[in-house]
Amino acid sequence: MDWKTEYSRWLKQAENDPFLMEDMKKLDTDIKREEAFYTELEFGTAGLRGVIGAGTNRMNRYVVRRASKGVAEMILETCGEEGAKRGVAIAYDSRNYSDVFAMEAALTLCSNGIKCYLYSTLHSVPQLSFTVRHLNCIAGIVVTASHNPPEYNGYKVYWEDGGQCAPDRAGKILECIRRFDYFGVEIMPTELALSSGMLTMIGKEVDEEYYKCTMSLLIHPDNLKENGRLLNAVYSPLHGSGRVPVTEILKRIGVTDISVVKEQEEPDGNFPTVKAPNPEDKNAFTLARALADKVGANLMFATDPDSDRLGVAVRKPDGDFKLLTGNQTGALLTYYILSSLKEQGRLPENGLVVKSFVSTTLADAISNDFGVTIKDVLTGFRFISEWIEHSVKTGEYTFLFGFEESYGYLSGGFSRDKDAVCASMLVCDAAAWYMRQGKTLYDVMEEIYRKYGFYMEKVKSYTLSGKEGMEKIANAMAKLREDPIRSIGGAPVEYYEDHKKQEKLCIPTGETCPTGLPAANALRYLLPGGAWAVVRPSGTEPKLKLYIGSVGATAEDGEEKLRLMMNELDALISELLK
Repeated sequence: MDWKTEYSRWLKQAENDPFLMEDMKKLDTDIKREEAFYTELEFGTAGLRGVIGAGTNRMNRYVVRRASKGVAEMILETCGEEGAKRGVAIAYDSRNYSDVFAMEAALTLCSNGIKCYLYSTLHSVPQLSFTVRHLNCIAGIVVTASHNPPEYNGYKVYWEDGGQCAPDRAGKILECIRRFDYFGVEIMPTELALSSGMLTMIGKEVDEEYYKCTMSLLIHPDNLKENGRLLNAVYSPLHGSGRVPVTEILKRIGVTDISVVKEQEEPDGNFPTVKAPNPEDKNAFTLARALADKVGANLMFATDPDSDRLGVAVRKPDGDFKLLTGNQTGALLTYYILSSLKEQGRLPENGLVVKSFVSTTLADAISNDFGVTIKDVLTGFRFISEWIEHSVKTGEYTFLFGFEESYGYLSGGFSRDKDAVCASMLVCDAAAWYMRQGKTLYDVMEEIYRKYGFYMEKVKSYTLSGKEGMEKIANAMAKLREDPIRSIGGAPVEYYEDHKKQEKLCIPTGETCPTGLPAANALRYLLPGGAWAVVRPSGTEPKLKLYIGSVGATAEDGEEKLRLMMNELDALISELLK
């Protein structure tokens, strides 16, 4: 793409669009202009995502219109009139311009004959996923950039099963998008869309169905009715969409003594109290911690802006708080669900747990102990969703729980994306149950380690910038493939997986076999004794991620093994990215 030509074209368009002109004026250097126009936003692991502003490589109304035109075209070509009638459900979070972009998407779809259902207030990702299935829509859209910094926004596309679009369908959408010009997409006037019935605003009756289905997943509802009011906890929606659904469900199940962080209660796309609204970051809990100490709470939890991720912090015996990793919360909930169902005589023989292949193998140990099948999938919750759909259609498995190390969890399958609303409920369910036994969630996590081994994990992100950053990351991945790593932290690599080739190599024997997973730009290294490492680039931004896991006989042993692995791999990757 000739960025200078495209920049001039957008500048000409801005003469009739004062909002666009305001953003164009911010591109006051050639470096800024090239970054905004050297490429186009593409569908990655979760649709479009980028910095808000003017440009083909930015999130703005013209990019949203063009993307929505592509979605409309894909629906009409693959599903015809029936798909158009079933329609598309649309939700948005608290980010800047989310409501504007959501309406732009709806009016673009309506102008192409696609029926739309739009929430009139901000709603969470899991509620949208649920709504797609509940209203029998052909697709869904959420305008959000999840837990990214405030300058970002994004656009996620869902399909009729309630999960994010699979790679082949996302590729078809991208193919359709590229047929259209940014400035040639028509939208239907709002009044006409509403009066003609092409656009319907979603009412509270859908929320009620979501609450009803979610509450059916409680493991110990009677205990909550009796003791839920004794669970003293602090919750923060981090200025996002979680406040209403989380507090409403907790109130209904009997958890009434929840203190909400006032400074972070109201939706605000600037996220003024945090650097980034990320429940993975302990700094996001600073205000919650102050409130927890004030009210004497021993549990804190927070949801991100679109309420698909949940962070949990538990009080330790020394009075301090520990922020659980996504792996720890995933393992804790896996153990709670499986052990409780077994005690109740409700654990199905064909039970299924699904996790991403960069998540803790502690979940494997727990699942195997309870005779439950566990499956690894690629990063991206849509792959977990595919196993839920497979289980429903074939009856081969009964889906019980799924999670990713990046703080995403799901039970039941009413929603088909990670659900921090449901996970908040289950965490409170577990905390109240163990409280009845005189235990905290911290105590239970320690019991799990003592029973199964001390599984330790760590993630490191290498964030670069712009076109140069993407090129450096591509070069680093190429070098890792040219010269595969043979040992990590003093231990030999037993299996090397190149997921781009979909090939698994047994290094000692030289034998190869398929990975059994779809193609992905990722490398995985498996070591004897259960240690492992994964290197993969982000699909939407110039970021390379390193995941490692170790297993120790003690916490100190596990941490030392993890330290050695991280030091070695960090040094290698840092050198490759120079």
